[in-house]
Amino acid sequence: MIALSLAEIADITGGRPHDIPDPAVRISGAVVIDSRQVKAGSLFAAFEGEHVDGHDYAERAVAAGATAVLAARPVGVPAIVVPDVEKALGALARAVVERLGTDVVALTGSAGKTSTKDLIAQVLQQHAPTVWTPGSLNNEIGLPLTALKATEDTRHLVLEMGARGIGHIAYLTGLTPPRIGLVLNVGTAHIGEFGGREQIAQAKGELVEALPSEADGGVAVLNADDLLVRAMSARTKARTVLFGEAEDADIRATDVRMTAGGTPAFTLHTPSGCSDVTLRLYGEHHVSNALAAAAVAHVLGMSTPEIATALSGAGTLSRWRMEVTERADGVTIVNDAYNANPESMRAALRALAAMGGSARADGGRTWAVLGPMAELGDASLAEHDAVGRLAVRLNVSRLVAVGGREASWLQLGAYNEGSWGEESVLVSDAQAAVDLLRSELRPGDVVLVKASRSIGLERVALALLEREGEVADR
Repeated sequence: MIALSLAEIADITGGRPHDIPDPAVRISGAVVIDSRQVKAGSLFAAFEGEHVDGHDYAERAVAAGATAVLAARPVGVPAIVVPDVEKALGALARAVVERLGTDVVALTGSAGKTSTKDLIAQVLQQHAPTVWTPGSLNNEIGLPLTALKATEDTRHLVLEMGARGIGHIAYLTGLTPPRIGLVLNVGTAHIGEFGGREQIAQAKGELVEALPSEADGGVAVLNADDLLVRAMSARTKARTVLFGEAEDADIRATDVRMTAGGTPAFTLHTPSGCSDVTLRLYGEHHVSNALAAAAVAHVLGMSTPEIATALSGAGTLSRWRMEVTERADGVTIVNDAYNANPESMRAALRALAAMGGSARADGGRTWAVLGPMAELGDASLAEHDAVGRLAVRLNVSRLVAVGGREASWLQLGAYNEGSWGEESVLVSDAQAAVDLLRSELRPGDVVLVKASRSIGLERVALALLEREGEVADR
């Protein structure tokens, strides 16, 4: 974060200094919400959570080097006491971004946000200093924490924005007003909370409504292949840039193909020219993500060859998202267990099928270890049934459905599509899946593990890789 005095922070947040000997002292480190992450010069923001109250760790934070605490009440150590810590953090983020004048790129969508954000970050890093959202910290707390990592050198600030209801993205754009807004797609993630795709589109479109006018440099980057996203051009004053495989897309892909290793390749077209791209990411769905990243980079002034080179060198930054690891015995584990919705589940299955082409040539099999998809509401049975059917249509060798009712719907879909016997099996929990796989995997097999984050199915992948101690950013 840029250096600010405690007096400045109190003024920005509407707080009052408490037990602060010298208000002119500056925060020289990061803003953190975990006392274990405190370093010298930090500002510790004390949040009162459902199970843990950060105020109880204020003394520990200061002892570890924090200059002061942003708190909702006096805590016995130097603090700025504010009415609402979350709102104060947001106000601080907005003030810092406005002072820096950095280009803010915000993106949202039902699927692929984190993977696309990671691609954008890696491409823009080749252009100028860039700060981006770590993992999926895309909410009212994670977004300002990311923005506050920006410094005087930061040229690009890339922020992922999530939403679980109407008004959420509008609130986030108020914290860090974007100049460039990217909408990837409108799918069925959280459809049980929103009520329908039209409501999801309404929420995602709040991003383009928040952009400045074209005269003031605003740019809406929209998916030309998603009709609900394309229609958002009517909701913004900003210039519209379309990406996709549609012929009228400003940034588009032709000659899309899969390499022998299961990664996509294509020819990238921009208004400035064309260049070939071969991605290191698995799954054809990453072509759309790459085009979105290319569109943002083009808007920010990168040349087509520069963009293509950066995309071809980009990897996976965030854990447990199509994370591919080959074991010493030749078994490949694809850990995509961070989260799941119908769109991302179908994309992952298609990626598994593509990877299985070379595996079958060597006598290997493809395994889909799938768990429930959360927050689908009344659509849950139909969506789980459809995923089970797709696994059969894609000729996945073995389906292992993990869990209770929703997992039984996955298996039912596979059964109704013509898969029975040992081709599909329902197991009760992650450990049962691990036991089954350990007893039956053989060299050349490819194993996909995927489910909603709340299920914790990453334990299967980590156990098979003997890395049970790992955790992921939430």
